[in-house]
Amino acid sequence: MSTTKKTLVMGASTAPDRYANKAIKMLQQYNQPVVAIGKKEGNVDGITIEKEQVPFEGVDTVTLYLNPVRQKPYYNYIISLQPKRVVFNPGTENPEFYKLLQENNIMVDVGCTLVMLTTNQY
Repeated sequence: MSTTKKTLVMGASTAPDRYANKAIKMLQQYNQPVVAIGKKEGNVDGITIEKEQVPFEGVDTVTLYLNPVRQKPYYNYIISLQPKRVVFNPGTENPEFYKLLQENNIMVDVGCTLVMLTTNQY
């Protein structure tokens, strides 16, 4: 993987069994810069989990670990970050949000961040 893609993990968790937690760790293993937002503040391997909608700069990818209902309050926030793409991990599929993203020229990627990283498709 030659290029880095600053990634915002939405739905981040300090619980090691959560896929969002695994994604933070794996993104770091693959030398991808990571920022994170979750329900509770915390820290995963040096990455601070924020509770607020921080105006992060230079986010290439947003990877979602929030079900569609929990995504709604973040629609405008995610669009305002102007990422190149949003990854909808299993269980986060949301056609309503796909449409909004596409209207704002943001690519929709339905897949699994962990699989994408391990198969060099990130």
